[in-house]
Amino acid sequence: MNHSRKMMIVAFVAISLIGAGCAKKKVAIKTPPPPTAPASVSVTKPAPAPASAAAPAAVVSPSATPAPHYPSAATRARIDELLAKIEDAYFDYDKATIRPDAMKALEADSTELKQILVQYPDYKLTIEGHCDERGSAEYNLGLGDRRAGVAKDYLVQIGIPVDQLAVVSYGKERPVCSEHDEACWQKNRRVHIVARATLAQP
Repeated sequence: MNHSRKMMIVAFVAISLIGAGCAKKKVAIKTPPPPTAPASVSVTKPAPAPASAAAPAAVVSPSATPAPHYPSAATRARIDELLAKIEDAYFDYDKATIRPDAMKALEADSTELKQILVQYPDYKLTIEGHCDERGSAEYNLGLGDRRAGVAKDYLVQIGIPVDQLAVVSYGKERPVCSEHDEACWQKNRRVHIVARATLAQP
């Protein structure tokens, strides 16, 4: 074997060995460095929107002081005085018809009384119906109620508000006279008007 051929074989073997070594050599993979945290970015919060001008407070006008529902003590005293002037209205035996003299009694001073009452709608009057002693208690209760009812209707006609008038019948239970004769019985057949007591009055 000549010298140049030997040299070629040696060179070939050397190249083969180098190539095999290279094939088995692990290639170190360079791990990329972890990403660096971005520089902190200062986040500027948007400035709050300027507060809208507060709606102007509703102007509350002081409410007008309501008129009192009940009259003053002085006015109530005047009402009592007027009621005292209004004489009881009297009725015939077993009747509930208003006689002319009863109308006059009911109408006396009623104009001023009406003018006062309309200003105080919560102030009430009670019309009491009374009878003489004759007849049963049950019958006289009914008769006294009818008498009070016709007196109420008459007072409404002359202008006193119906809502301010109440009726009650006492029949023969509250006589103003205890004699057993016609003169006394006539005094007991009547209607009588009073101011209705109420706890709500000042």
